Amino acid sequence: MLSMISKRLLLVIPNLIGVVIVTFLLTRALPGDPAAYFAGPAATKEAIEQVRKQLGLDKPLVIQFGDYVTDLAKGNLGNSLTTGQPVLTEIKNRLPASAELTLFGLVLSMAIAVPLGILAAVKQGSWIDHTCRVVATAGVSLPVFFTGLLLVYVFYYLLGWSPAPLGRLDVFSSAPPQITGFYLIDSLLTGNVETFRAALSQLLLPGLTLCIFALAPIARMTRASMLAVLASDFVRTARASGLSNSTVILTYAFRNAMLPVITTLGMVFSFLLGANVLVEKVFAWPGIGSYAVEALISSDFAPVQGFVLTMAILYVALNLIIDVLYGLIDPRVRLEA
Repeated sequence: MLSMISKRLLLVIPNLIGVVIVTFLLTRALPGDPAAYFAGPAATKEAIEQVRKQLGLDKPLVIQFGDYVTDLAKGNLGNSLTTGQPVLTEIKNRLPASAELTLFGLVLSMAIAVPLGILAAVKQGSWIDHTCRVVATAGVSLPVFFTGLLLVYVFYYLLGWSPAPLGRLDVFSSAPPQITGFYLIDSLLTGNVETFRAALSQLLLPGLTLCIFALAPIARMTRASMLAVLASDFVRTARASGLSNSTVILTYAFRNAMLPVITTLGMVFSFLLGANVLVEKVFAWPGIGSYAVEALISSDFAPVQGFVLTMAILYVALNLIIDVLYGLIDPRVRLEA
């Protein structure tokens, strides 16, 4: 297992180098002039050139890239021109909000999609199976921003059941002491029940938006994988041996069907990281997605580069976790590695 992890980590280095190079070049190729933006609409050419010189944009591209890599090696992602704060500090402050939203949506979707997929496979052709297909079709058909706006319109505007979609807490609540950065966990650890309720109420609609988006692939893969396993010889042998139906389904069938589901979970999590950007804008969620969008609009290079690099690291870490889970579930994976 350790050798497998070491090999995966060695493969990470060229991937991250490629991400750094491509991100740097793409940000420079984007339309718009940061110097003109920050100098203001009434600035003269001399003022714009002075701002460009202060930002270091007058240097050749190779020198700019060398300066960026040197700062990156020191753990410096640069400063945001719009906020004036270090990008690393901004990402540290905003990443827990995005992570809490993404994980909440993923866990909620798993809690619904996995049992739904298992029941749809076991009761093939029943109303549960048809419900699974409808849910899967709706999940892949509805864009996340449309789903979020629809949920806000129904549960906030029409019914009044949900608080205003204005961030992680309403104006009457204060943030709990920071331990993990996750408001739900921190409020429970400090025993602040009111803050927990306020944070949960704010989290439900955006989390449900991501949940609907993630339901479709998880439910479909669980159903398809379970159908393939239930038709295998060892399942028929287990049934012929007199084992109970629940033991055959959960112990024998589902364990062998987990590998494709875990692969799908990894893909869905990466999709949710991208969908987070739109959801955060709809619900005014103070995560790194909305931070990157605001920086992109203002041609602020450093936050965009820091955002892409952070997403790449998270994606690589996610793939490593999936490889470890493969080895824990199926020992043959460890032997092959």
